[in-house]
Amino acid sequence: MSLLDSIGSLLGKSPEGGGQQALIAAALEFVNNQPGGLNGLIQRFQEKGLGDVVSSWVGNGENQPIAPEALHSVLGSQAVTDLAAKAGVQPDQVTGLLSQILPHVVNAATPEGEVPAEGKLNATTVLGALGGLSALLGNKGNA
Repeated sequence: MSLLDSIGSLLGKSPEGGGQQALIAAALEFVNNQPGGLNGLIQRFQEKGLGDVVSSWVGNGENQPIAPEALHSVLGSQAVTDLAAKAGVQPDQVTGLLSQILPHVVNAATPEGEVPAEGKLNATTVLGALGGLSALLGNKGNA
């Protein structure tokens, strides 16, 4: 099962139903609203001892995974609740979904391995790069 299928089933929607796009959009907004944008989020990861994980997402190598519990620790309960509300999912689901999506969002936002100026993520660039997310993650096709 592809990531998009997994997300769609968790959200009770088909992969084409847009549920994952709502979470991606909420994640982009969350990152951009951080003090310092992506730089601020990177700092939060570093403060929690996860700087190497987020650095792998920015860099050009393989993205290191993050456990949902570790992501919850970085984001904090209020942010998790807010993201869940914006994406239309339950708070207990959001970190599991984001732990799969956020590495790809950050990676797509930093194609040259560098954080954008002012740390702001360009939604058009990220969503364009993620347009191939289903192929990148193993879309099942019509199976």
